[in-house]
Amino acid sequence: MILRGREGKHASTVRRLAPGERVDITDGAGTVAECVVAAARPGELELTVLTRQTVARPMPQVTVLQAIPKGDRGELAVELLTEVGADIIVPWAAERSVAVWRGERAARSRGRWSSAAEEAAKQSRRAWFPEVTDQADLAAATRRVAGASLAIVLDPDAAEPVAAMKLPAAGEIVLVVGPEGGISPAEADAFRSAGAKPARLGPTVLRASTAGVVAASIVLSQTTRWDGAPR
Repeated sequence: MILRGREGKHASTVRRLAPGERVDITDGAGTVAECVVAAARPGELELTVLTRQTVARPMPQVTVLQAIPKGDRGELAVELLTEVGADIIVPWAAERSVAVWRGERAARSRGRWSSAAEEAAKQSRRAWFPEVTDQADLAAATRRVAGASLAIVLDPDAAEPVAAMKLPAAGEIVLVVGPEGGISPAEADAFRSAGAKPARLGPTVLRASTAGVVAASIVLSQTTRWDGAPR
């Protein structure tokens, strides 16, 4: 197998991988090839494939409705969510979001989030790369909540902690992360009507860019997904 293009250049020129070193190749959709570098040339690697495996899609699926934060905090949230194992990241234009993607900005912003997810997935050695969807409004967000096996709205004033929620073994778990100004009463009512349950993270209030990754970590730690197998 010859690894060329951007990945080949990065592996041979930036990482300077040499013959005999291990390299894992994935399509981001569950297929992983374990390889050894046979030869290294400028811009490409020649690889010997040792084994191929297909990794089942992780279950339960974790989707994060991420209210769009301002500046580059969105990319930070995507990177962290990818590293811990989120499967789908939905940019959500919340009522109190300072940043909202409009026109050409929507495509550019989604592209940046998708690139952040891809790079973080490679660094994390994930067999399944997360999907970054189009920007969702409240109607689209509530439809996602309504179709979930379990939907949790992060609320610092909720009586029940995320860690105490009973999780499904399969299906989709949706985590709703509000903006810095919090979820509006109308949004809270809409999510509750769609079947979402409010839950808190702990005694402190986290930023919109970090609350999702903490919630996802708590949820995933209580499933079989963090058993050391490749994802």
